[in-house]
Amino acid sequence: MGSSTTSSTPAVNGGSGGSAREDGKAGSRGLRVLSGTAVALGMALLIGGFVLGAIDYRPFSVPTDSMDPTVAAGDRLMAQRIDGGDVRRGDVVIFNDAVWGDVPMLKRVVGIGGDKVACCDKRGRLKVNGKSVDEPYLKSKDSPASPTGFSAKVPAGHLFLLGDNRNTSADSRSHLTDDQGTVPRSAVTARVDATVWPMGRMGFTEHVTAFADVGSVSRPGPLKWLLAACLAGAVLVFAGAAAGPVAARAARRRARRA
Repeated sequence: MGSSTTSSTPAVNGGSGGSAREDGKAGSRGLRVLSGTAVALGMALLIGGFVLGAIDYRPFSVPTDSMDPTVAAGDRLMAQRIDGGDVRRGDVVIFNDAVWGDVPMLKRVVGIGGDKVACCDKRGRLKVNGKSVDEPYLKSKDSPASPTGFSAKVPAGHLFLLGDNRNTSADSRSHLTDDQGTVPRSAVTARVDATVWPMGRMGFTEHVTAFADVGSVSRPGPLKWLLAACLAGAVLVFAGAAAGPVAARAARRRARRA
């Protein structure tokens, strides 16, 4: 009679389900953090690459065929803004000079201050300081480097410039009575790095080493790295933005299964 029965309600063991839900929430939070980080980093790369590109580079439309086949009339180029002191032999540069017409022009630098530039040697090649130069970029590869002979001594602080289409280009050879056909280094505003239009000619300007035996040559500009930064940034932004909805859908599925 004095005994009493104690009834106990069994505890509901929701440990494994609760743990799964907590793990799912933690995973979703982690994915959202990762998504936000990817978007932020991507935007930094994308905007940074674009801004630096706009600062360092300028567009240029080729007016004539004097630089054919390197670039053709109507091509749209990207040219790195540089100081005249950075110009080296072999560079394709944009310059303005009143004697040449005071309009933006595009030519290749073949001589710098102190150089003696002449044409042609017995094989029809250009000579710089007595050294013959093989020029693979010329329009007429089986013809002499110039249809007319010439010789010039480049004054200090000046540049001697020729077009790659030597048969039609009006260049330093046409101005030999004016400072030996040269222009001041200060006339240079940019150096060509790439063709961006038309699509069939799109690509980076070939890094010329033809003058390496004569002296130092320029290194390619940072355009490739800036484009890589922009592309990487765009990929990160897209992937990060896509990760958010993916995490939300995964969380909803886990919630329904729980």
